[in-house]
Amino acid sequence: MNEQNTDALVITELTKIFEKTAVDALNLRVRKGELYALLGPNGAGKTTTLRMVAGLTAPDAGQINIFGIDARRNPIEAKRIVAWLPDDPMLYDKLTPLEYLEFIAGLWGVAAPVAQKRADDLLRLLGLWDQRNSRCEGFSRGMKQKAALAGALIHEPKLLILDEPLTGLDAAAARQVKDLLQVRAQMGATIILTTHILEVAERLADRIGIIQHGKLRAEGTMAELRSQVGTAGGSSLEDVFLEIVAGGHDIGIAA
Repeated sequence: MNEQNTDALVITELTKIFEKTAVDALNLRVRKGELYALLGPNGAGKTTTLRMVAGLTAPDAGQINIFGIDARRNPIEAKRIVAWLPDDPMLYDKLTPLEYLEFIAGLWGVAAPVAQKRADDLLRLLGLWDQRNSRCEGFSRGMKQKAALAGALIHEPKLLILDEPLTGLDAAAARQVKDLLQVRAQMGATIILTTHILEVAERLADRIGIIQHGKLRAEGTMAELRSQVGTAGGSSLEDVFLEIVAGGHDIGIAA
């Protein structure tokens, strides 16, 4: 398949049922190289959807296609080009950030000289350079979040999935993470993130999808979402989001 004409992610009729339906025949398409925000109220199915894309939760039905790879039939091949960062990432507390990144790079088969250069660059970009030889056990939540993000990026994934990546970060750290994500998107990576900080999604995302009860209710750029709900041009994402969620029904999906 010609990768230039391949979407980064295509989800078709994706379904997951626990005690009740968490993801309900979801259809979603994320374009190569875009920064896509998947939003929704608590319990909407966002994290379950992304865990299925990352290969951490098995779907009950549906298809997941990542850069032309059928992720259900070829999970190892798909996982090689994906990184997943949960909202509460686990680090090996007895390791330093440099040791942690060396370990993660080894798991991905990244050559040592390449891994060292990437680790140095990431730690500098994320403001962890001065703590590079300190054990992670003494880090704040925000510092751990940044170290985990560096670990997610060390193998330069084509698809980066972030679940609430700004949790626990102060304003300065959040700015570092947002700047890094924008740079990665400009370099061609595809990024999907969830966040309850709607201003972040409004500023960063190329397109926004709003999910509720496991279904995609609306999708598009800010201008397209405003048009779909019939709000004024200056309406914030918060206004649009609340209008869509309060309505509880599909208002249209932008082409």
